[in-house]
Amino acid sequence: MQEAATSRPISPPGLSRLKTSWRQVWRILLSLLVATFGCLIMMMVAVVTVFSARRVYSEIIGSRLGRLVLRIWGIRLALHGDIPRVNRQVVYISNHTSTLDLFVLIGLCLPNTRFFLSGFLRKFIPIGIMGYLMGIFYTCPQSQPEKRRKIFKDASRVLKQTGESVYLSPEGERVTTGEIGHFNKGSFHLAMDLQAPIIPIYIQIPKEMNFGKEWNATPGVINVSFEQPLFTESWKLAELEVHRDSVRDIYVELHRKYKEGM
Repeated sequence: MQEAATSRPISPPGLSRLKTSWRQVWRILLSLLVATFGCLIMMMVAVVTVFSARRVYSEIIGSRLGRLVLRIWGIRLALHGDIPRVNRQVVYISNHTSTLDLFVLIGLCLPNTRFFLSGFLRKFIPIGIMGYLMGIFYTCPQSQPEKRRKIFKDASRVLKQTGESVYLSPEGERVTTGEIGHFNKGSFHLAMDLQAPIIPIYIQIPKEMNFGKEWNATPGVINVSFEQPLFTESWKLAELEVHRDSVRDIYVELHRKYKEGM
């Protein structure tokens, strides 16, 4: 005699989507709360240290906030290789596919490093305040070339004085096509001006969890790969585009390998 099929409750249409939506709303609200609370902590520490401990704000408070936000979204980092230690000023670069990149990069705790970020982020007051304390260089759109040149020139002057490392993305904006975008010359011109090695970082976010320019994501693992330093001392300005394209080729190859499952 055939056994009766076990009955299972049937969820009303759209209920699972509603639960997912509410989960995302709570994660967004919790992330904003964490950012606000972190901003207050950073401000208090800044006052106590007379605004003179940028590395504390960035590498201790900021990195923990970045990883906490990723944890709220159920996201883990899988690091491939270690951050190369060259005991000197370096220029870190990476591809840029998602809003998640901000939290990934801050969470990596890159040593003695400032960041270039979009000036748009200053509209979010907690991020704007933390960015000021962490010494972030805010950029403007590509449509304002004169202003961008001044930003890079001023940043180069500051970095030469401090000897700090710096991070920026040669893509200049979030590329959500699923491929490696066009590389701008600013990152490479800056590295040559500083006579600093370039350390490529490749960030691979699976398509199903990547929210691109939106504010939602699904839990999962983000792969972060550290590549070997590229020394720029012998680079010539006349060959800048050649060097830019050769570095982009590294990212294209890494992107292909990850798409094919390494």
